[in-house]
Amino acid sequence: MRISLKWLRELVDFELAPEELGEALTLVGFEVEDIEDRRTWADGVVLGKILKAEPHPNADKLQVCQVDLGAKQPATIVCGAANARAGILVAVATPGTHLPAIHLTIEKAEKRGVTSAGMICSLAELGLEKTSEGIHEFPPSLDLHTYPLGSDVRPLLGLDDVVLDLTSTANRADALSMVGIAREVAALTRNPLHLPSVAPLKAKPIAGLSLQIADAKACPAYSGVLIEGVKIGPSPDWLKHRLAAAGIRSINNVVDITNLILLEWGQPLHAFDWDRLLAALDNPKKPAIGVRLAQAGETLKTLDGQTRTLQAESHLITAADKPVALAGVMGGEETEVNLATTNIFLEAALFDPVVTRRSARSQSLRTEASARYERGVNFASLDQARDRAVQLILEWAGGKVTGLTSFDQRPSLERTLELRLSRLIDVLGDDVQAADVEEILPALGFQLSPCGVASKSDGKPATPETETAAVTRCVWQVKVPPYRLRDIEREIDLIEEFARLYGYDRFSETLPPEPQVGSLSVRESLTRQVREVLRGIGLTELYHISLCPVEPSLEDIQVRIANPLSPEYSAVRNALLPGLVEAFRYNWDQGNGPLQAFEIGRVFAHALPLSPHPYLEADHIGGILGGDPNPNDWQHHNRPMDWFEAKGLLVSALERLGFSPEFRVDPPAQQAAELHPGRQASLWIKGSRIGLFGQLHPRLCQEKGLPDHVYGFELELDPLLEGMEKRGIVQFLPFSPFPASDRDIAFFAPVGLSVGELEQAIRQAGGALLQSVQLFDEYRGPGVPEGQRSLAFRLVYRAPDRTLTDAEVETAQSQVRTQLEKQFQVTLRS
Repeated sequence: MRISLKWLRELVDFELAPEELGEALTLVGFEVEDIEDRRTWADGVVLGKILKAEPHPNADKLQVCQVDLGAKQPATIVCGAANARAGILVAVATPGTHLPAIHLTIEKAEKRGVTSAGMICSLAELGLEKTSEGIHEFPPSLDLHTYPLGSDVRPLLGLDDVVLDLTSTANRADALSMVGIAREVAALTRNPLHLPSVAPLKAKPIAGLSLQIADAKACPAYSGVLIEGVKIGPSPDWLKHRLAAAGIRSINNVVDITNLILLEWGQPLHAFDWDRLLAALDNPKKPAIGVRLAQAGETLKTLDGQTRTLQAESHLITAADKPVALAGVMGGEETEVNLATTNIFLEAALFDPVVTRRSARSQSLRTEASARYERGVNFASLDQARDRAVQLILEWAGGKVTGLTSFDQRPSLERTLELRLSRLIDVLGDDVQAADVEEILPALGFQLSPCGVASKSDGKPATPETETAAVTRCVWQVKVPPYRLRDIEREIDLIEEFARLYGYDRFSETLPPEPQVGSLSVRESLTRQVREVLRGIGLTELYHISLCPVEPSLEDIQVRIANPLSPEYSAVRNALLPGLVEAFRYNWDQGNGPLQAFEIGRVFAHALPLSPHPYLEADHIGGILGGDPNPNDWQHHNRPMDWFEAKGLLVSALERLGFSPEFRVDPPAQQAAELHPGRQASLWIKGSRIGLFGQLHPRLCQEKGLPDHVYGFELELDPLLEGMEKRGIVQFLPFSPFPASDRDIAFFAPVGLSVGELEQAIRQAGGALLQSVQLFDEYRGPGVPEGQRSLAFRLVYRAPDRTLTDAEVETAQSQVRTQLEKQFQVTLRS
């Protein structure tokens, strides 16, 4: 924002030079990118009056002017402007003057035989316009007693000013106004503010007018003032100069006043031509003003002359449901104020930042008004800014207020936070004193209640213990000013406010008392081990964004985002496998073959009804593999990975991490819909279910265009990390040099009895001598009782320090048989 120091000095007293003020504002968080000293543009240019203008004797297009500059003798100046004539007041650059706009230093010079002692200037030559058709003429009514001939013209042109080009951070919406910056300067200099005095507006309701606000959240407040009998014309010079310093061109007195209020208070306003607004209504006797979102097919011709096709995100002001303006962005051409306007409807409203941002973006349009609404306009100054605008319109455009309409559902404008001196010292250092806090925060507009401290009325000298107690008990209740409600929400925000005005350069530099060697946390170290093992089985690690579209079938589970970037990113994921499937599909469609990959990431879900927290978060491991892993190998071509190969890779990874996984078949109600109903299983470790594994459902593969044999898994990460942490460091065990003894055991078992349960029982009964258990045969058919199957296992026994005797092996084998018969009531065959 461009800050006029001349205007700023009317709002707050300060003696700082422009460079000093720019540095001070930069240090408190408002970067000054440029200092534009407009005083240099016309240094040496004075007011003159052309007494006589005669044709040049040696040039057809030149005139020889006699110009009164307040001296005894008029100056002779050769001028080529067509509008140079006797009797007009002009700006004259005297010899020695440098005009930076045209990079020219004026000197006495002979022009076609006539000596010219200066130059009569146009606004372009003074840097106020890009092009000018002739020299600038001051109004003939100019008071020559106040501005005598020969005096400096810079006050007449608004060039007695310095402009700071200032950039504020996104959280400081209040800084997009002169009043906001004046408050900062007042805090820096400890000088009082001189805000414009505004009388509260009192008016009766506008007869028959109804307000129709579709969404109070999108438009929490709306007011309109009807002013009749105004006279549209040029603005006074002081108003033009203020707008010019801010980079805004003058249009007419009413529109210029709304722009002035936007710059002064940061509150956008818009003036409608009331008669043209009524003409747009179907029934002018029952006018209705509305605020709503656009509908498909609607159009609006805005003030820039473009006819815009409105989108669903476009936020509108309507008259009898007909669009007349883009709310908070730009008005409509059909109802704009022009020279024929006599009655105006002045709109002052508050619009939601998100709604305004989407509305402006939908039209690829950003204005001074939308820039302020997008950051958040001060809710507390709406009425003050509106009444100030009405006051100026009545003063400079005449007219009479005949009605007022309003809608107000603004939230509470009060907030009180607790600030602890002990916390402030922890963050900033021991140099901070309570007196500093009680000086700086009130200067920024915060109201502090008395500080509670340890009593010293007993007359005893202070000790380190009593001083520590005083700091601990020093707590303020801080009332946040309404114009800072958007960015002051927590105690740390108050600490930041104190620090930036106290000065970051005043805090002492401290270093750690002794060097500290960096290290990984236990969790990070174990997670890296998991990544290493998964890469070791041939999987590539992927990273996906946590955002995803909303799935209708998961509406009760998925956590939606309140302000999504787009429909594709309107929720957060509740599983990793869908993202891995999409990655597999993309690689397959690009001709890169099947993807063998894994991902470690966070998933989100709604908590159970009685949970103290509304949402749940957990870290998962997901993986996808399958297809033909060797598509370019002629010896193994068209040999897609089967169930047992995929399962074996997962098991080998878990065993390398120190786990002995167990697979169980879930009931149909608990099975994953994206997996094949007959080829999926839950994965268990030490009696706890930690995830699932299975082949992708054929229907899903058909929809995505994937090969048939694709497998996926998703596991909880925390149980694995906890088990690895309890296990500790993996120690190497040497291979036994002694031979192994193997035994086979076969039996009939119920079909519903899982192999995993049988293996667990066998390992438990076999004891320390049992090295491995492997299923090598399954048979169903003739000779096997109905509802059962024949299973055969090979058991390998080995000791690390000796060769086992037959008696030892038979004893262990007998224990296994006994355990199976007792626990599962199997029928032994061998």
